[in-house]
Amino acid sequence: MMVACLSCTPEVLPKSNLFTSSRVTKFGSQEALTLLQNCATFKHLKQIHAKIIRNGLSHDQLLIRKLIHLCSSYGKMDYATLIFHQIQGPLTFTWNLMIMSYTMNGCSQEALLLYGLMIRQGFPPDKFTFPFVIKACIASSAFEQGKVVHGLSIKNSFSRDMFVQNTLMDFYFKCGEIDCGCRVFEKMRVRNVVSWTTMISGLVACGELHAARAVFERMPTKNVFSWTAMMNGYVRNQQPEEAFELFWRMQVGDVRPNEFTLVSLLKACTQLGSLKLGRWIHDFALKNGFKLDVFLGTALIDTYSKCGSLEDARRVFDEMRIKSLATWNAMITSLGVHGFGEEALALFAEMEKVNVRPDAITFVGVLSACLHTNNLEAGCMYFKYMSKHYGITPILEHYTCMIELYSRADMLDEVCKLAQSMPVKQNRYKAGDNDNHRSLVQRS
Repeated sequence: MMVACLSCTPEVLPKSNLFTSSRVTKFGSQEALTLLQNCATFKHLKQIHAKIIRNGLSHDQLLIRKLIHLCSSYGKMDYATLIFHQIQGPLTFTWNLMIMSYTMNGCSQEALLLYGLMIRQGFPPDKFTFPFVIKACIASSAFEQGKVVHGLSIKNSFSRDMFVQNTLMDFYFKCGEIDCGCRVFEKMRVRNVVSWTTMISGLVACGELHAARAVFERMPTKNVFSWTAMMNGYVRNQQPEEAFELFWRMQVGDVRPNEFTLVSLLKACTQLGSLKLGRWIHDFALKNGFKLDVFLGTALIDTYSKCGSLEDARRVFDEMRIKSLATWNAMITSLGVHGFGEEALALFAEMEKVNVRPDAITFVGVLSACLHTNNLEAGCMYFKYMSKHYGITPILEHYTCMIELYSRADMLDEVCKLAQSMPVKQNRYKAGDNDNHRSLVQRS
């Protein structure tokens, strides 16, 4: 079916010697690879694929792998799957690429199913297969299956491979099995910076901050990722001073921070409530050539807002050339929290004009803006609008804002109706319990 359809694809590729001078130059694997290397769109890819089929090159797994890789980069996994299943006897390298592509595109269940098919059909896995499959187990929370995969890696003599071991460490820490993660680390004959950093991050995630610091101090060589992982640990555990102490040490060691380091420090500034430090980090970023991209810019907006400078937050927002949904959400929420409800709603309207689709968090900011300005009418309108226009199911924070708005207007009948319409898991209210309503309002 696929071959027949593609063979009939209209020839709309750019006219060139490769296409029009077949008497002079035969269309072979090298010509097809050249076209794929210059492929710019998914439509272009399908045209090249049709050309490959018509010229009898479908058996060339190098070309097939390049097609799958491009499909993965375009997020077209259905098409990649069709291509893969046309292969007669795919090599292990090709299986690995397909498993990895599924995992990278959020299709971890499909990755695990394909791995199972690979094993059942007798294709031998290699040391590159197991890390991809273990990552799929992590993504799909298939922890028992991950342990089986670990066992098979031992059976196939790949469990000593450093790449496999690093992935296994990450797997066990994310399972919450600290002892297993530590055991993998201690059994490693050779460790690289990734091994040490994975160990530190895993211990931090499991709440073992002191153990993480001990491992950090044992590291023979530290890079920006290991420094940042340890700083993140202190920030996550509400110890901002220790995070900055590590940053000063990092500077003395002449290790250049990256944007993840700076975002971690901005969170530490927020915890300290230090506008001065936040401005210093901003100035440091500019002087050291960092651009206000989506990640760093959004963190600056959040820090400035929480440290009391809405003016600085808005300046950063206006300077950002590219804004993500998180950026818009941060600015809308900041305006609402600081009592600029009308400005928050105006910014939401601007967001819609530039075709940024809001999510549930956006409407928490919008309804909070209505709450801070006691605008019941607007609150009711937006509460209905988010469901009818965007299909967003209300969450607890939405109900909290609306119940508080109704309570302030002494519309207790509406409070009861809204409370009764809430899903059972979210309904924590008792009719008439206004103190409880207000206690759940965040940043009111």
